[in-house]
Formats: sequence, structure tokens, C-alpha cells
Amino acid sequence: MATVYLAQDCKHDRVVALKVLHPDLAASLGPDRFLREIKLAARLNHPHILPLFDSGETHGFLYYVMPYVEGESLRERLEREKQLPVEEAVHHAKAIASALDYAHRQKIVHRDIKPENVMLYEGEAMVMDFGIAKAVSSAASETLTQTGMMVGTPAYVSPEQASGELNIDGQSDQYSLACVLYEMLAGERPFAGATAQAVLTKRFTETPKPLRGVRGSVPEHVERAVTRAMAIVPSERFATAAVFAQALGSEMLATPSDTATLPQPVVSAAKSVAVLPFANMSADPESEYFTDGMAEELINALSKIQSLRVASRTSSFAFKGKNEDIGEIGRKLKVSTVLEGSVRKIGNRLRIGAQLINVADGYQLWSEKFDRDMEDVFAIQDEISQAIFNALRVILSEGEKKAIERDRSVNVQAYEYYLRGRQFIHQWSRSGLEYARQMFRRAIEIDPDYALAYAGLADSCSLLYMNCDAREQNLAQGNAASRRALELGPDLAEAHLASGLTHSLSMRFTEAEREFEFAMKLDPKLFEAVYHYGRARVAQGEFAEGAKLFERACALRPEDFQAVHFLGQCYSGMGMKEESQAMYRKTLRLIDERLELNPDDARACQLGAGAAGNLGEREAAIDYARRALTINPDDPLLLYNIACMYALLGNPDEALNYLEKAGDKGYGQKDWVEHDSDLDSLRELPRFKRIIDGM
Repeated sequence: MATVYLAQDCKHDRVVALKVLHPDLAASLGPDRFLREIKLAARLNHPHILPLFDSGETHGFLYYVMPYVEGESLRERLEREKQLPVEEAVHHAKAIASALDYAHRQKIVHRDIKPENVMLYEGEAMVMDFGIAKAVSSAASETLTQTGMMVGTPAYVSPEQASGELNIDGQSDQYSLACVLYEMLAGERPFAGATAQAVLTKRFTETPKPLRGVRGSVPEHVERAVTRAMAIVPSERFATAAVFAQALGSEMLATPSDTATLPQPVVSAAKSVAVLPFANMSADPESEYFTDGMAEELINALSKIQSLRVASRTSSFAFKGKNEDIGEIGRKLKVSTVLEGSVRKIGNRLRIGAQLINVADGYQLWSEKFDRDMEDVFAIQDEISQAIFNALRVILSEGEKKAIERDRSVNVQAYEYYLRGRQFIHQWSRSGLEYARQMFRRAIEIDPDYALAYAGLADSCSLLYMNCDAREQNLAQGNAASRRALELGPDLAEAHLASGLTHSLSMRFTEAEREFEFAMKLDPKLFEAVYHYGRARVAQGEFAEGAKLFERACALRPEDFQAVHFLGQCYSGMGMKEESQAMYRKTLRLIDERLELNPDDARACQLGAGAAGNLGEREAAIDYARRALTINPDDPLLLYNIACMYALLGNPDEALNYLEKAGDKGYGQKDWVEHDSDLDSLRELPRFKRIIDGM
């Protein structure tokens, strides 16, 4: 479709690839259509997508500009070696699937996945030319089909694309990727023929040779996954490219019932880090909020980077105060590096020490000591982040650089109160949320233009309303704070998340959907946006949509038991009993791992009771419930979840007793109760109806 030139970008003094569309194709497209479609692709920001620098039209020529990559295309590699090692082929396929899944969530389909459109750079696959095939296909019905041209490459296009369908979706790209993986493993294309038409015909009339028949070393689960992804009927393929990637990586998850698989992020195993809570070396124990907050801020900044896997705060902070070996911590958190540090705060002076340790051998990859004024705290965090990027050879895109930029105009004293609020909001208790709200308000009093503090205030008010204090004043305060957060930070993902949460609790679901989607677009790795969006879908009874979101949440934070639990609940609401029970079993495994590190986690205990109840494990469910009640006997959300457990165990009287107690203590998320599948056995009981009417 284009001629590619090696060119010099004089404005930015860099070497680039200049791609000029062939004149006949350019004439059929027209500049407006081409530039409109490629403009959408220019928004893509992913570590396995080659970015688009520029595009335009001059003297009838349509062109676009991409980075010059010092490497080779996958096609060149296959021509030289024919077959790739199985592990490498699967690794590249998972990386490409990760890129496709990201693009598909932005409503962009590649339409021409083939080895020529994949570059190999420093051992990683980079997909290029997003948007080009879409631009061509938009004119296909008018011009190209009349001349016999087809959008896509015959050896790799899906059956629906081969039949001329224009409104194709991500399932088509999944099929093409499976064909590419087949070729990487087998050393030959799945379909071959003397002409393009012969190749396309075989797609509908023949099946490819079994992969293991061509190459016996291919694992059976990989063969099954490729076969399923190449199903003629799109609905018989995997739900998403991410689920296909997960099936390639795990024999257990590549079974015919793998609707319940949990897609994982595809990043290099070497590029992973856990940030442990910094040790408080100050004389004042109150400074611990600041030291914990610094670690959390680093986690939040690093988590915005697509090509870096970062252990969540919940996982890393489970090791607080524990004298565990770094190798053991790395093994439990499944990371290759660990950052640990200490903070001594004396008046307005900070003394911070930090070191990045390689888990494999215990050696330091980087260490530094900082002795500066409090006002330099943001610069110190930036330097630590940059040191991690350098040590792990992480290259940031322009969008990622912008995403982690800090607002240095924030008052440092307000920042301290903001950090305190963040620590308390994680407690999920009524007292913790009340105190978090106080801290965010104090931060705003000191700095009235602090957008993040307004977002935190909105979240604390919303969570209070949702979980334990359903008074309208809490929701009204949350709405007001979220509006102010958006005014001050229109490009702040956390502000749109806060707005989405308040809209959903106010049952303004259309507005909530818009805000959650925008938050996810601004920060694709913001777990809370995906998680609360999923809960909003469930509150509307939209279990299939909720399942998609909780699957994505599980991919973002695989160790989080809450997302897995609610995914099981969605599957249950969809009538998928086998898949639902698989998720509840996984929930219990994750909860037991969590309780091993933190035995006093009431949230883990209460959801453990619900998961065990769904599995019919009566003794285990009641044991989890007793542990939860011992920790926090008056928590409304906890009481609600124990009501769910008793409903699942067939004890309606106890279920209604606890549901009534939850309502009396302040639980009032009525729309959730009305669609919670755990309570289905109670719905026709008059007492149940009276209780929810009173919420």
C-alpha cells in the first residue's frame, strides 16, 4: 500500500520512516478520509504499538511518519529462521495480543495483522500501521472492490474480512494473530495456494494441519488456543485478544470453558518492581503517614507505565514491619526487583535513602541518598522513578511522560495532609473514611486549588455513602467535590473516576459511563476506574458488561481478590455456574494468601465468607464470617456480606437479620441489593421487601 523511505526529520533532528501511499490508492481515498482515520490511530499509546509521529498530504501524495526502528520485521526473521523457538513465538504473540486488546478497547481494529507489520526491537514485538487498513477499507465499498482489490493480506485475513464484511471487530484481528502465531511455530502458513483466491477459499473449506502434527514440541494447550482463535465463526473464538493471550500462557486456562479466564498484562518479566513501604526513621510516629504516602505515590506513578508491571499497594504494604528476605518478597509478589527505602523527617528537612534490589541475586541495581528541603519531595520522587526506568531499560512514550508529571505548584503542607487522607481511605472502615475526609478537607483549606485533594474528598464521601452511611448529605458532598476536581484538573484521571463514582451512586448511569470511560482512557492502568465501572454495571443488572470490566480489573491487578469475587458474581448472574465457581475458588486462594500476610483484613474475611457460601462450603463460610465479625462487628458493609453468605447457605432468617442490621448501621446501596445474585433466595420474602424498601 505504500513506499517506505528512510528520512531525516529536520525539525526534531531524528531519523524516521516516511511512508507514502501509492498514488492510485491515495486518489481513491482522498486526503480527508485518510487523515480522519489515521488521526484516530495517532492517539494509541502502548509499549507494543509503534507510535505515529505525523501524517499529511502534499501535491496529491498522502504520507505518514513513524519512528525508525533499528531491528527487523517479523517477516525478515521468519525468512531467515523459518520457525521461532516456541517460548519466543508465544511471547511475541502475547505482546501483539496485548497491543490489539488495548487498541480494541479504543474501538480501533488493525485489519492487517501480518509478519510484515510487526517489528522486533530489543527482543520485543512492536505492531505498526494501525489505522492504515481502516482508512483503505472505508473506501472499499466505493472503489477498491470494483477493481478486485481486497483490504488485508490473503494469508492472514479472517473469514469475515475475506467475505467482504466492512463492519468487523477485534475478533478479526484475533484470527489474523492466530495465523501469524501458527506460522511462527510451524514455519509455514496455515493456508497456502497458487492464487490469492485459492488461499481465501481454503479458509472456508479446509482446516490447517494440526500444529503438533507439524511440530511436536508445541504444547497441547497452545495448539488448542490457536485452533480456537482461528474458528470460522467469530463467536467461537476467545472473547478478547487478552483472553487469547492468557490461554497461550496457561494450560489450565485453555480449556473449552475458559470464558472464565483472566487476561494478564503482557510485559517483560524483567520489567517488574515492588515498592515496599519506606521505613520511618523520624522521632515522630505521625511521620509514618508521610513515609507510607511517599511509597504509594511512587507506586501510582510507576503504575501508569504500560511496559512496567508494578505490584499493587495492597500487596507491597502487606510486608510492612515484616523482616522478610528480599528474595522471598520477590517470589511472593512475582517481581524481578524490589525498591526499599527510609525517610527521616526533621522539621523542614528530609533525609531519604532508597535502593533498587535485583531479586535474583540480591545485588543493588541502584541506590541513592537525598538530604534536602521538604519542598524538594516531588523532585526526589521523580529522580527515584527515573532511576527505576533507567535500571530496567523502560522507555517512556510522550503520553506516559505527561501522565507522570507532577504538579510542583502544590503546597507541601497540603500534600502531607493529602498523603494522610490516602492512607486512611484504604482502610475501608467507617472511621477510616471519616478521617480521610477530614484530611482531604484540611489539604483543601491550605491549598484551595488542589485537584487531587478534591478527588480524594469526593471518593471518601462516595465510599462512606456506598458502604456505611447512606445519608444524602454524603453523596451531595461527593458530587460537589468531584465537580470541583474536574474544574481544576480536567485531564486528571482521578477526577473523572471520582465523578463517575458519584454519578453511578446517584443512578445517573449514562454520565457515569462517560466519566469512567474517560478516566480509563487517560490512565488505562487505573484499577479503581475499571473496578467501580464494573460495580456500576452490576448495579444496573448488566452482568455481561460487568464481567468484561472485572476481567480487565483482574488483568490490571491479578492479586486482587475483590475483582475476582465480583467476576464470579457476574458469571453467576449470567447463569454460568461452572465459570462462576472457578472464580470463587480463585477468590478463596487469593484471600488465604492475603490473610497469611494480614490476618486482620476484615474485607478479605467477609468476601471469603461469600465465596465459600457460593461454593456450598458451609463450615468455611461461617469461619470466615466469625473472623470478620471479631475484627469489625459493627461495619455495615461487613454485615451486608454476611447476610449474603447466610442467604447462599439456605438460612433466610439469619440472612434477613444481618441484612436488617446492615441497614440499621447505615448500608443503603439499594440498587446493588436489588441485583445481587447472592440474595436471589430471599427476593420473594415479604420481610426482604420491607427491608430494602426502608433503605
